[in-house]
Amino acid sequence: MALVNKSRLLGGPYRWATAITPHASTNFTEGECANIFVGGTGNVVVVFKGGDTATFVGVPAGTWLNVQAIRVNAVSTTATSMLAAY
Repeated sequence: MALVNKSRLLGGPYRWATAITPHASTNFTEGECANIFVGGTGNVVVVFKGGDTATFVGVPAGTWLNVQAIRVNAVSTTATSMLAAY
């Protein structure tokens, strides 16, 4: 599983991060992110560059998801305070 609690393992430090607003069709304006930080516990549905999706269930607060995603889907995402790191 890609759940990790240590950003150093994920290639940090990052140059910038931006808040994620989950959406059904709008991709991140900055393009594919390097990793996603989850600030509030919940499920995260990510969309990859090729259009495939993955649901991470019960992601604990403070977790870094080691995924390169273009969007977080609004439907079924319950996690909060997420950041896309670049």
